[in-house]
Amino acid sequence: MASALIALGGNVGDVRATFRAAIAEICGRAQAALVARSADYETPPWGDEDQASFVNAAIEIETGLDPQALLAVLQGIERKFGRERDKARRWGPRTLDLDLIAYDDVALQSPELTLPHPRAFERAFVLVPLAEIAPERLIGGRKVSTALASLSTQEIKRLPDTG
Repeated sequence: MASALIALGGNVGDVRATFRAAIAEICGRAQAALVARSADYETPPWGDEDQASFVNAAIEIETGLDPQALLAVLQGIERKFGRERDKARRWGPRTLDLDLIAYDDVALQSPELTLPHPRAFERAFVLVPLAEIAPERLIGGRKVSTALASLSTQEIKRLPDTG
């Protein structure tokens, strides 16, 4: 079994309910065990700033799927929840965004998938939830907590648990 870190994001609809349903889908479709789930965080939009705030979270799963198969599962789940990557505005509003951040220590570069995620260390909205569940995890030779320390988290707010 491999350990995979997945970032979740969205800013359209009931994002927190979407996360709950999407995590169940991920575990079912990827025959995965949920190892850890972060809290949900309200974060400012990134890239295209003319839109609503996002909700972001992270999960760690254990799966027997290879990275490409896991990516296909994640993209299928995004589609189920209304995301059409080929028609979406870059960095625009979305119901659900699932990014495979790391898969064990795998380094991979293909047209479909780059591991570890090439921009994870630039984005506090990814690192804050990851640091909650895996602060000591090395991704591409960098510790999550160390990478987060170099970014501003000022506008990121932990949301209360939904119970």
